[in-house]
Amino acid sequence: MTRYRIVIADDHTLLRDALAELIRGMGDFDVTAAVGDAPAAIAMAAEHRPDVLLMDIEMPGNEDPARTVRAVQAASPDTKIMVLTMHDDPRLLQSLLPLGIRGYLHKTATHHALVAALRDACSQDGLTVSLPPRPRSEPDPRPRPDVLSPRELEVIALVAAGHSNRRAATQLGLTEGTVKRHLRNIFAKLGAVSRVDAVNKAVAAGLIPPPSAAPRGLRPPLG
Repeated sequence: MTRYRIVIADDHTLLRDALAELIRGMGDFDVTAAVGDAPAAIAMAAEHRPDVLLMDIEMPGNEDPARTVRAVQAASPDTKIMVLTMHDDPRLLQSLLPLGIRGYLHKTATHHALVAALRDACSQDGLTVSLPPRPRSEPDPRPRPDVLSPRELEVIALVAAGHSNRRAATQLGLTEGTVKRHLRNIFAKLGAVSRVDAVNKAVAAGLIPPPSAAPRGLRPPLG
């Protein structure tokens, strides 16, 4: 059985110890270090070269989470970074996703969701985002114009033009599974819950032109 090495970084001792016990109990994970601040997380990543760093946002020395992510990546390029936090602000999520984190989970997530996210991060090029539902009265923040990668922009533009996943894959020379993965990333970055919602938010943010402005010859836009 493949065993994966995990470093935990969280300044709450009880939670850190509980996470370590939970993860060790799953059988295919080894917790190689558990620390309480960002500088120690970077140091342990450099020393142990773990498969995953499970990192809290609000801990000493982590005033700039993006800088911490970059420092970990520089210290251990193959380490996947997953964020486990009480912060549910999508703007923070949007600032970290372009850096290549593999997960962003709210601390209300179940232990089953956490373990599944860890396994996905270790075994495949996946992304897991788990945030609590936002109140209906609270508007979603507008995504930054640079939040989507060039390939994701191509995918969402084809979705806006009415392409199915299979047709978009053929158009872009990708597999259908790759298109689905890009769509999952797009949904997470835009805070979208459906294809139509993703298209509407991408248009509202100025990321793609309105469907009515799509190139001629494509299928009618989604309604």
